[in-house]
Amino acid sequence: MELLRPASAHEALQAYAERPEALPLAGGTDFMVAWNMGLLNGRAVLDLSAVEEWARVRVSTSAARLGALVTHARIQEHPILRKQFPLLVEACATVGAAQIQNRGTIGGNIANASPAGDSFPPLAVYDAVVIVSSAAARRRVPLLDIFAGVKKTTLAKGELIEAVELPYAPAPSRQFFRKIGTRAAQAISKTVGAGLLWIHAGKVADCRIAFGSVAPTVRRLRTVEDFVRGKRLTPRLAGEAAALVERDISPIDDLRSTRRYRLAVTANLVRQFLS
Repeated sequence: MELLRPASAHEALQAYAERPEALPLAGGTDFMVAWNMGLLNGRAVLDLSAVEEWARVRVSTSAARLGALVTHARIQEHPILRKQFPLLVEACATVGAAQIQNRGTIGGNIANASPAGDSFPPLAVYDAVVIVSSAAARRRVPLLDIFAGVKKTTLAKGELIEAVELPYAPAPSRQFFRKIGTRAAQAISKTVGAGLLWIHAGKVADCRIAFGSVAPTVRRLRTVEDFVRGKRLTPRLAGEAAALVERDISPIDDLRSTRRYRLAVTANLVRQFLS
């Protein structure tokens, strides 16, 4: 195994441009699983752990910028993130055990592109933008556009995730995060969701709901959002909205759960959020 260890963002992008076949390494939580299974023998590895520029949280008056190497533990500790983005903080607290939270990074989580990524629904409802860089250019990609399928992204050859930007939003009238797994901790999600809702003059002014582990990539429930917008929240409305969930997600049967269970639980969570 050949190890490339750049000391700066510039060196990292140059090294990746020269060796685009190299495997980027951030926190290593998924990397070590594959390595221990012997799946990475002979691979060149681009170790990003020394790139300090990408391990910082920067805040402005309009947004927070999380470097790709910011860990789940760091997100939980940051006072501004705790205040402005509590759903993301709560999601990061459900990622594995303390050891995983101390090593796993927000950029690595996104690059891994698991359908069950716990941080993805909160990032989706917060309208996160992923900052992607290469030696030649930098571009901004809405979070939902970064995923191309199970364990697949739209990153081009030579591109690395530099940061995630979260714009501040008005305080919501209602918000929720919920992860459903086989057990209360250290479990991969059967379904995981987040929601933000704003009420003005007794009616839903805006609504954002996203779920993971119920489709190849994280999904915003656009049909449900459009249905409740402009209406008054009632038990009947919540039930009708929950019945529309199936239009926005496409769960499957797998080792962790069944399609039927995922549909039922996701609908129940949407009903609970809107009730």
